[in-house]
Amino acid sequence: MRRVSITVAAVAVIAAATTAPVLGEVFAAPAPAAAPTPPPAVDPKMTRTGLLTIEPIGPRRDRLHIASAAMRRVIVVDVLRGTGEGPRPTLYLLDGVDGEPTSGWLTKGGAEQFFADKPVDVVLTTGGTGSMYSDWQRHDAALGLNLWETFLTEELPPIVESLLKGDGRRAIAGVSMGAQAAMMLAQRHPGHYLAVAGMSGCYSTADPLGHAVTTITVASRGGNVENLWGPPSSPEWVAHDSLLGADRLRGTAIYLSAASGAPTDADLAAVAAAPSVVDALRLAGGGAALEAGARACTERFAGRLAELRIPAEIEYSDAGMHTWPDFEAQLPRAWRVLAEALGVARVG
Repeated sequence: MRRVSITVAAVAVIAAATTAPVLGEVFAAPAPAAAPTPPPAVDPKMTRTGLLTIEPIGPRRDRLHIASAAMRRVIVVDVLRGTGEGPRPTLYLLDGVDGEPTSGWLTKGGAEQFFADKPVDVVLTTGGTGSMYSDWQRHDAALGLNLWETFLTEELPPIVESLLKGDGRRAIAGVSMGAQAAMMLAQRHPGHYLAVAGMSGCYSTADPLGHAVTTITVASRGGNVENLWGPPSSPEWVAHDSLLGADRLRGTAIYLSAASGAPTDADLAAVAAAPSVVDALRLAGGGAALEAGARACTERFAGRLAELRIPAEIEYSDAGMHTWPDFEAQLPRAWRVLAEALGVARVG
């Protein structure tokens, strides 16, 4: 039975890898193939980390331009300032595989509206395409220099939490690739985050399923996975496996969620309203497969937590297809766990 579930999950991820980014839209017809985007340029002179500029976007939203000595380039992050005078806790919210110029949580996931009345500061990544938000062993020809773990855990918090007058309480959450990365970061840095939420993600790296999912995630955006943690025999693949390292999550509040892959009413309405219903149905099939894979991955990780008697809140939805409307629906449920761990009012 376990062998079948692993195979189904791997096939599901393979089937959906190329369609996942479009599924985040409203089942729009795929655009013509474009030339590959060059990797972010590296500036060898950028040897100091610091805040360069603050760009006001709205009453409670700013865009920060941060020089990263680790990645030798400017990293842009968006911040949503929480309600109240502060100090407030900080939630780091990770995007999926595309790492767009503005987080999908803002453009498609309703995060700005959802957190508008919440007493928490939210930090949202940009960039990070196919990076697993990890420290890579080597520069990659397609994805560039990626040292996201260093940036997210060492460089960014002192800057953003000082600016926002954070109180030192942190949580991290993510969706899809960002869900896997959020769990990895929490597992690899015990005590750094009070809570972690993974929505529609996979959480192993060293077993055949985890290696396949990670390889597909990186390769789907043109990267060479051996530049990430080396060959499959490298101990770094084990070190990043949250299934194997689950005991290090003890004491961290955990939320997991995944859907079945069946369409919701909103999914069906989006297909019907798409410019091409035929294309939308094809893309919807990819979303169904990808979410089914995430469901299998989540069930395996939840089983491991249960074996270790590590408490976790786990929710499975009967319908949902790895689309942004479905991710948006998961956010309020994740917030219940995150808010309690951070010691703040849930407010909706």
